[in-house]
Amino acid sequence: MKEENVKPWLIRMRQGEEEAFQEVYRATRTYSYNLIYFLAPHKQDVDDMMSEVYVELIRSIDRYDVEQPFIPWFNGLIVRQVRNWNRSIWRRFRLLERVKEKGYEAPVAGMEDKLGAISDELEVIPAVEKLSFKLKEIVVLRYYQNCSLEEIAAILQIPLGTVKSRHHLAMKKLREHFEHRINREEASFHVH
Repeated sequence: MKEENVKPWLIRMRQGEEEAFQEVYRATRTYSYNLIYFLAPHKQDVDDMMSEVYVELIRSIDRYDVEQPFIPWFNGLIVRQVRNWNRSIWRRFRLLERVKEKGYEAPVAGMEDKLGAISDELEVIPAVEKLSFKLKEIVVLRYYQNCSLEEIAAILQIPLGTVKSRHHLAMKKLREHFEHRINREEASFHVH
């Protein structure tokens, strides 16, 4: 996605052109899908989150300052929507637990499946998935979206020092994960 290709469509989208929204969607869908995929704790929710992102884009396009870079603003919008989705899932989970405590059946069939964790076959993604959301969003924005720490602070609207400490903690946890895994593999090679 090239910012200079999207900006003229964003201006036309602000004026209410439906075709402009479709062009913005075409230009950004792969980018937003990939970011959502890496941030989403439940991969089966990615498509629904995508819809929420674009609904919010339509709602908030008037607040976008076309003089500012679009990609950091769009990253912030995506991160906020993923956070909102996670909060709504947590609320539904708590409601489901309360209903179960009272001895009633689950209100929505399949809700438990929706709340289940999904693992990935790749080596790094499962380790990143185990991080808390606050650490995961730093790692994804830093290494997947190639944002600087300053850009991440602006996107997440938190102090730079907080970004640095979360980044440090995330790297420490990932190192520990892989060191533990390597030690486990080495131990399995020893003949007993």
